[in-house]
Amino acid sequence: MSIRACLLASALLALCAPLRAELVADRDYKTLDPVQYTDSPGKIEVIEFFSYACPHCNEFYPLVSAWVAKLPKDVVFKRVPIGFGRAAWINLAKAYYALEATGELGRLDGALFHALHEEHLPLFDENSIREWVGKQGADASKFAAAFESFGVSAKLSKGEQMVENYKIEAVPTLAVDGKYVVIARGFAEVLTNADQVIAKVRAAGGRDTARVERR
Repeated sequence: MSIRACLLASALLALCAPLRAELVADRDYKTLDPVQYTDSPGKIEVIEFFSYACPHCNEFYPLVSAWVAKLPKDVVFKRVPIGFGRAAWINLAKAYYALEATGELGRLDGALFHALHEEHLPLFDENSIREWVGKQGADASKFAAAFESFGVSAKLSKGEQMVENYKIEAVPTLAVDGKYVVIARGFAEVLTNADQVIAKVRAAGGRDTARVERR
């Protein structure tokens, strides 16, 4: 075989070889210390930290939604809307929980992303969000009551505490089983790495027995 043919064969092998044969700590994921409790005993819990106001979360939404639809039964997916101390983001986080409380989240979740990023509607305060919800055929009064409810405020506070506990610095970010935060350089890689981290947890036989106390 000629030198040229050998070089070509080597190049083809390199292209065919997997780029990420195994996970590497601090490149593909970071380990949380201390480990955080999850709300899904016996399951592998995946959390997406996000904001409706974030354009990257808007782009990620259809991709992660398709990914979630194919998750195995031992994996539970949750979303935590975050505020990062910004009034508009906090109002949209409250909107998520209010939609959830009124049973409208499944119907209006994607629509809210679309309204903000495709229609460029300024839905950043309670009144504008409530009016938009009403125009979508939902009960605006029930939404308003939920928006200002103790339950929504409690979930918002818990979510903000989770942002600190999980050391979340940007969105969208995925965390797995209260122990790992996924690192990646693109949306496709986020999901690929998340799959591998889930497999890592599963191979270890589930969650570690070590826990931190609830705060």
